[in-house]
Amino acid sequence: MPKGLCITALTISVIVLVLFLADLILGLSGMENLAPFKYDNMVMDIIFVICGGGLALMSWFTFREQV
Repeated sequence: MPKGLCITALTISVIVLVLFLADLILGLSGMENLAPFKYDNMVMDIIFVICGGGLALMSWFTFREQV
């Protein structure tokens, strides 16, 4: 069961990371209409990208310890 939780956390963190990173990149490049959250708040995008990356890193290391 812990392997399943690690894989689930890794999947969710990658989705969050990609979603907010796309919002940040598209918003900074001037394509706000294509950004998922319409580039509403840059600070929130940066914080979620950092947290998603941190969660992905912790999930990966924990998964590697169990294998």
